[in-house]
Amino acid sequence: MSLNLPNALAIFRIALAPVMFYLLVNAPSQLPNIHISWINFFAGFVFVIASVTDFFDGYIARAWDQKTKLGAILDPLADKMLTLAAFIGLMMLGRANPWAIYLILIREFFITGFRVVIASEGLNVAASMAGKVKTVFQMIAIGWLTMQWWGAEILLWVAVALTMYSGYEYIAVYVRAQKH
Repeated sequence: MSLNLPNALAIFRIALAPVMFYLLVNAPSQLPNIHISWINFFAGFVFVIASVTDFFDGYIARAWDQKTKLGAILDPLADKMLTLAAFIGLMMLGRANPWAIYLILIREFFITGFRVVIASEGLNVAASMAGKVKTVFQMIAIGWLTMQWWGAEILLWVAVALTMYSGYEYIAVYVRAQKH
């Protein structure tokens, strides 16, 4: 199996996740001569680059007809690794409410497992618009929390609400599919 551009972008995003985590958690103590605002900027920059690859790997896979089984595994893995790195790092720094992070992570793990069950039954429950909006709000919240901008906590809770709603949608679609 050859590595296409969308899969390479997903692998690049996977590689950026620990870089983001390092910049958030370790860089301030290991690079004491660099002001925290610069470390925040670089962590935010890495996150933006990784987030942009998320858009492009999906767009290219669809537009160039390069969807693969490997991509179907790598893309959500890369997404989860990036959001886990960011949310856990931000929580460790005290910038993100632990309950908000707990709710987001529980939903993400549950729906990931749920999608495996759905796939094993031969069903395909693609990401809904609510799931895409959830992802965008999570990314915005992560950016705001990383930069320590005003309103970050509000955005985080909006992301939590959208995360819970999109999880409910997955379950509702599955239940409706079971009835037919």
